[in-house]
Amino acid sequence: MREASDIVLVVDDMPRSLGALCSELEEHGYTVLVASDGESALERLELVTPDAVLLDALMPGLDGFETCRRLKSHPAWSHIPVIFMTGLSETDHIVKAFDAGGVDYVVKPVRTPEVLARLATHVRNAHAARMARDAIDVGGHGVLMVDAHRRIAWRSPQAAAWVGEFFGGDDSACAAWLDTSSATAGDMRTSTLGRNTISARQLGAAGLGETMWLLGVRCDDAPSASRLATASLTPRETEVLSWIAKGKTNRDVGEILGMSPRTVNKHLEHVFEKLGVETRAAAAALASRELG
Repeated sequence: MREASDIVLVVDDMPRSLGALCSELEEHGYTVLVASDGESALERLELVTPDAVLLDALMPGLDGFETCRRLKSHPAWSHIPVIFMTGLSETDHIVKAFDAGGVDYVVKPVRTPEVLARLATHVRNAHAARMARDAIDVGGHGVLMVDAHRRIAWRSPQAAAWVGEFFGGDDSACAAWLDTSSATAGDMRTSTLGRNTISARQLGAAGLGETMWLLGVRCDDAPSASRLATASLTPRETEVLSWIAKGKTNRDVGEILGMSPRTVNKHLEHVFEKLGVETRAAAAALASRELG
C-alpha cells in the first residue's frame, strides 16, 4: 500500500472495461478519476492535477494522441507522465504516442501488475523531477531545458521572466539564440537589451536529448560580474547552496533534494572551492546577498 494517495486519471471511451484495473489502483492507494473522452479529460485537468494519466489512443472526437499533445503544451500539466493504454500495437502507433509526449505504452488487454509497476516508476520519477525543479524555482535561478527538437521544454519562473523581457516571450526566438545544434557543455551566449545583458551557459545533458542552460542578467553599468555568476556551479551545487542560504542543515537539504547528508557535504566542498570561501557561513552570506 502507498503512504500517500497519488491521483491517476484514466481516460477511455469504454471505462467499464477497465473496472478491474481501477479497482486494483484504488486497492494500491491511488485515487482514481475517470473520463470517457479527450475533451472531458482536459476539463477534469482544469479542476485537479493528477500525478499520472492512463490514456486510450482511439476515442471518438479528440483522440488520445491529440489529447496528450494538448496536455503537454500546457505549462501547468506538462510534467504529468502519460501512459498510453490501447489495443494498437503497430510500431507507427507506438512512435506516434511517444512523439505526442507519452512516457510509456501498454497494449490491451492490460496486465494489471505490469501497469502498476510502470505507473509507480513514472510517478516516482515525476515526483523527483518536480522536487528538483521546485528547488530551482525557490532559489530564483533562471534555468531552462531545450529538447532534442531545439524547443524549450521547461523553464523556471525566473527564466520565463527573462525570456519575456529579452525575447518578447517568444520561446522559438530564445531557442534560436541558444543555437543548440552546435553548443557543447560550458558554451556561453550573450545578448544585450538597453543597459542589460542576458547570458546563457550550457550545463550539459540533462535527459534524453535534453540540454540544460543557466541564464543570468547583469546591468552593464555594474562594476563587475557577481561571484556566483562566474563560479560555474553545477545545477545541483546551486540547489544545495540556495537551501543552505535559507538556513537548512545538511540533513534538511538531503531530504529536500533526495540525497544523503554526506553527498550534500561533498557538494558544499566543491561550492566552497569554486566561490573561494572556507566556511558554510561565508558561502551562505554570499548566496543570500547575490540571490536576494
